[in-house]
Amino acid sequence: MIRIAITGPESSGKTTLAIDLSKELNANYAQEYAREYLDKRGGAYSLSDLDNIALGQLNLWSISAPILIADTEITVLKIWSEDKFGALSELIEQIYSDQHFDHYFLCSPDIPWEPDPLREDPDRRQYLFECYEKELLTYNRPYTIITGSKEERTKKCIQQLQKLKLI
Repeated sequence: MIRIAITGPESSGKTTLAIDLSKELNANYAQEYAREYLDKRGGAYSLSDLDNIALGQLNLWSISAPILIADTEITVLKIWSEDKFGALSELIEQIYSDQHFDHYFLCSPDIPWEPDPLREDPDRRQYLFECYEKELLTYNRPYTIITGSKEERTKKCIQQLQKLKLI
């Protein structure tokens, strides 16, 4: 099974890219569990909710398929937790440490901000992007930065996956 993660700050095109890439590769798409969870709670959350979100996300990845495209991964929860609460639970730390994807695509915030009731940081996307890249480097995760239009992003991902012989 090949596992591909789409990551990056909010409103950087993660969901669009994950869906488009899943369609192009006829792959299994694992949605972002946080969105579903927070929608049910009217957007309200606390530090302990992030553990529930992490477990829900893990459950979505448990489906067996030749290729899994994950619309987000635990780096998102790690940065979110540290940035918003100045803390990180042992659960998220453990899941993050154990997490394995064959490749990560880090979405650049080089596209316009799209308002959404669940989004919080329109002016901090570049700073958060740098936090994501630092995490990927620190944990030696294989990644590619993705920029450009919707079409360019999907094309770049497919080219990189072919170059890495993952597809």
